[in-house]
Amino acid sequence: MPKPLIAITMGDPAGVGPEICLQLLANEEVTKQVTPVVFGDARLLSRCARQTGLPAPKRIISEIGWAEKCDSLDEPAVLDLYGFDAEDFTPGTVSAKTGAAGYRYVEKSIEAALAKQVAAVATAPLNKEALHAAGIKYPGHTEMFAEKMSAERSCMTFFSEEMICSLVTVHIGYQDVVPVLTTQRILDVIELTAEAVQRVRGKKPRIAVCGLNPHAGEHGLFGRGEEESIIVPAIEAARAKGHIVEGPLPPDTAFIAPKRRMVDAYICLYHDQALIPLKALAFDTAVNTTLGLPVPRTSVDHGTACDIAWQGKANGRSLVEAVLLAAKMAS
Repeated sequence: MPKPLIAITMGDPAGVGPEICLQLLANEEVTKQVTPVVFGDARLLSRCARQTGLPAPKRIISEIGWAEKCDSLDEPAVLDLYGFDAEDFTPGTVSAKTGAAGYRYVEKSIEAALAKQVAAVATAPLNKEALHAAGIKYPGHTEMFAEKMSAERSCMTFFSEEMICSLVTVHIGYQDVVPVLTTQRILDVIELTAEAVQRVRGKKPRIAVCGLNPHAGEHGLFGRGEEESIIVPAIEAARAKGHIVEGPLPPDTAFIAPKRRMVDAYICLYHDQALIPLKALAFDTAVNTTLGLPVPRTSVDHGTACDIAWQGKANGRSLVEAVLLAAKMAS
């Protein structure tokens, strides 16, 4: 059986993306299972290799020759999307130039995925400040992929050995969470999560839905009845469809160790409700995924880390886990 071809976007050139991509291309654990292709800039990767002491890429493919070679590719490679001056920027410094380049790598990976040239996409981190400086207003990868792949419904989900979390809302302020919470949205996230976890873990998952308010509302004492009017109806609808769902759980006790052993996946209502426990437990190994897309997409669970970029200090384990999960989801 041929190894799946996985596109890896290089991320923002000024961040740790280039060096973790170099680590990945030389990682035998990865290359024995998949054929990784970094969508990025070959000259920049060569500069990063010289500066960090990492192995330089061995196989370079031009954008012109990509369509002909992708079907027969069986070794790690870089798809050279030349157009960024690899010498005329400062690593670790946020700029519109690097934001635009990182976005272009994502666009090209989406094109390849929709054309069925790759089995899945794994993404290195982008810098939101750099994206906005370049006039790109997406809050992050999740929204880019959902819009450009015309997903009818999608959600951000984090996989790790310690816990799996899906988010009902993502990159919005706290005051904007309640107005966009709906029973249907919560039900969609439950269903997407149940399907993905069963595919990856091979069993029907036990799902827990967190409450919005302290103590999950304490039967109306806190909040404005969101648990009773929005969350409980979604849980009941999911149960009626055959899913194993409990909740709403008080968020302050939902993630303690005994509970995690009884739960296969959590549904969290806002960003930090999921990300605080997840990063405390699995910072280096968690994988970000976007569910509901026609092609699997995974990502590292960390940012561009410009403070350590291009110093040979970056831990590339999260990208390894992202690529391996992408391959599993694509199989």
